[in-house]
Amino acid sequence: MSALRAVVTGASSGMGRETVRQLRGQGWDVVAVARREDALADLAQETGCEVVVADMTSDESVAAMAETVLAGGPVNSLVANAGAAYGQDQVADADVDDWAGMFDLNVLGVVRCVKSLLPALEESGRGDIVVMSSTAGHIAYEGGGGYVASKHGAHSVAATLRLELAGRPVRVIEIAPGMVATEEFSRKRLGSQDAADKVYAGVEKPLTAADCAEAVVWTLTRPHHFNVDLMVIRPIAQAAQHKVARNQGL
Repeated sequence: MSALRAVVTGASSGMGRETVRQLRGQGWDVVAVARREDALADLAQETGCEVVVADMTSDESVAAMAETVLAGGPVNSLVANAGAAYGQDQVADADVDDWAGMFDLNVLGVVRCVKSLLPALEESGRGDIVVMSSTAGHIAYEGGGGYVASKHGAHSVAATLRLELAGRPVRVIEIAPGMVATEEFSRKRLGSQDAADKVYAGVEKPLTAADCAEAVVWTLTRPHHFNVDLMVIRPIAQAAQHKVARNQGL
C-alpha cells in the first residue's frame, strides 16, 4: 500500500514545519508549501519532503501550486496552516489594510486551497481537510479584533465545509490552539522580540509548535470513520482567553 500524501501550507516555520516533520516521521509523503524558498529547501534536506513555493493570498500562485502537487500523485490530506496576525489595534483605530491582509490569508487562503485540492481529496477516497484556526476563532478579546474576525471566518469555513461535504469521503477537522510560543508568530504581530516575550511572561510551559503538530497528526491518523470536528488545545496555565495564570518568578 502506498504512503498517504499530505499538503501542508505555512510550512516554512512554526506549526507547519513541525507538522511536516511529524508526518514524515509517521511515513507520510508530504508536500511542504510556503513563500520562503530557502526555509523550504532546508526542510526538504532535513525530512525528505517535497516542496512548492506559493503564496496563499494569490489565486494564480495557489492554482500553480495545486497543478504541481497533483502532477506528483494523489493527495489525501490538506493541512491549511498558513496564517498571520498583524497588530493589536482597537476596532476604533483599526488599520483596515492589516485587517484585509489577515482575512485574505487566514480565510481566503483556506478557501483557495480547498477549491484547488478538493476534487483530488475526494478522489482519494479518504480525504482530510485540517483547518488551523485558533481559540480566537471562538471568543473575542480586546485588541484582537482583526485577528479574531479572521479566525472566526476560518472556523465558519470549516463548519460550513463539514455540512456541505456530508456523505462524501472527506473529513473536515479544525484545530484551535490557545497560547503557543513559536519563534516568529508573536514577533511578527507585535514588531519586536521584547514585545513578543511579554505575551508569555510568567506563563509556565505555553504550547509549542510541536504540541500543535502532534494534535494535527493525531487527528489525521484516526481511522477514517472517526472525525474530530474541533480540537481546542491550550496550556494548562490558560483557562480562557482572559484567564491566564502567571508565575512572577518565571
